[in-house]
Amino acid sequence: MKRSARVISIDSSGQVQSVEAAGAHETRRRLAQLAWLLDSSIPIPGTRFTVGVDALLGLFPFLGDLLGVMIASYIVNEAARLGAPRPVLLRMALNIGVDGLIGIVPFAGDVFDAAWKANQRNVRLLDAWLEKPDKTARASRLFGVLLVLTFAGLLVVLGIATFLLVRWLIGAL
Repeated sequence: MKRSARVISIDSSGQVQSVEAAGAHETRRRLAQLAWLLDSSIPIPGTRFTVGVDALLGLFPFLGDLLGVMIASYIVNEAARLGAPRPVLLRMALNIGVDGLIGIVPFAGDVFDAAWKANQRNVRLLDAWLEKPDKTARASRLFGVLLVLTFAGLLVVLGIATFLLVRWLIGAL
């Protein structure tokens, strides 16, 4: 019977913090490095701010943003391969969606992309799930419910505003 290698993290008092497969540990390290390259690998001289390759890709209208979203999707795919639950994956996809959608806006989208750092957010979310799966999945489900309620509320407000605008226009005729 072949046993798989495990990476065991122990705190300073000797308590086991986590146990994970060696392959998962290597994947986490690789994803963290990719996220850093995409989001924070280039320091802006004279400031403490950094940007990454993703922000530079965003300078090429539409195609650069599309390429950035495709590369960022790799992190979500790896999270799914590691077994992340649907609420966590949906939250990661939302981070990428916000990044890609706002990133389409010339210049302002690039500034947003440099600040949002969706890839590092997603790696932190994956790490949080691997360390505390139940808590992260619950928080992600709550986030999803709040997002749906916010979107529904926005649709109701837009519907009412449209109704009032049409009523005003008919009254003005």
